[in-house]
Amino acid sequence: MKNYLYADKFFFSSGTQGPGYLEIVDGLFGDFSTTLPADAQGKVIDYSDQWIAPGLVDTHIHGYANHDVMDNDAEGLKIMSEQLLSCGVTSFLPTTLTSSKERLKDVSATIASVKDQVPGAKIQGIYFEGPFFTEEHKGAQNPSYFGDPDIDVFHDWQTAANGLIKKIALAPERKGVQEFVKTVTKEGVVVSLGHSDATLDQAREAVEAGASVFVHAYNGMRGLNHREPGMVGALLTLHHVYSELICDGHHVHPKACELLIDKAGADHVALITDCMMAGGMPDGEYQLGEFPVVVKDGTARLLEGNLAGSILKLKEAIKNVVDWNLATPEEAIMMGSFVPAVSCHIDDVCGSIEAGRAADFIVLDQKMNLRATYLDGQKRFEEK
Repeated sequence: MKNYLYADKFFFSSGTQGPGYLEIVDGLFGDFSTTLPADAQGKVIDYSDQWIAPGLVDTHIHGYANHDVMDNDAEGLKIMSEQLLSCGVTSFLPTTLTSSKERLKDVSATIASVKDQVPGAKIQGIYFEGPFFTEEHKGAQNPSYFGDPDIDVFHDWQTAANGLIKKIALAPERKGVQEFVKTVTKEGVVVSLGHSDATLDQAREAVEAGASVFVHAYNGMRGLNHREPGMVGALLTLHHVYSELICDGHHVHPKACELLIDKAGADHVALITDCMMAGGMPDGEYQLGEFPVVVKDGTARLLEGNLAGSILKLKEAIKNVVDWNLATPEEAIMMGSFVPAVSCHIDDVCGSIEAGRAADFIVLDQKMNLRATYLDGQKRFEEK
């Protein structure tokens, strides 16, 4: 079956085009043209005065809709997947927290078992946030499980995950980091750096070994100092690296966001949510892994007051960077779709509108508000 999308603007990885018509053929993207083909058959779906963009890709998300990845609950992952469509997210990496080796193995197996059964946003891999961190900037990670990178343990997790682990985060100053990074990157796994008190030189050594992403920039890492640039200095000055960025107005000041985007370039900043189970839920008490969390006034905090993940929706992040005058709509959408996908090596299946690819896309108004989310060419969410 063939239909046509009409909209004022379409966001392709090479730039914007429109107004025009985009074919949707049996749930896949087809060709784009500025006029409706003379032999066109099928329905025209009219989104006049609106924009069509790739479905958003959240590559760092712990939970949503009162469910947490570490619950180790297949049904919870299905609910989370379905509810993420209301955030404009059509692909995501369920993200673990530091825990016991056995628990992480069990969670990996559960995610792998449900990967092809989720009804909404598609699971494109698993992100292991830890447990190879250091205590100085532990955040909401449990330091009792911290340790040095262990390739045999990682392979146990990857086997349980049926090869689904796409990214793992670690602290550059741990023992054996360079050898571990070289090994897993050769196996196609992205290494990210965070929850760390590393120096600039330690971060650089990890990047030279193959690490390519910094975990939630500015947060959970040694800050910038004029005598020791630290982890923040590394992400601002090293080349060919990507930085995750939480643009909720709480984790990072808009001016600090601006500095990173200007210095690294929008094409090397991946907007992420780091959302926990309270996303999409009312204020109250929740859990993030093993820790109680209080959600109030737009933030999620541990009982001692430290930020613990977020309740940000990715559709809000792409709007925020435009409203804060940090990025154009084109750059914002790229940072919420294409860049996250590229940074995690999943851009072959998501993050852009390309002929022959699953028609996962969102509809935005001209103020960057989400109006609808489509999955495989079918409308699955519409803002009322």
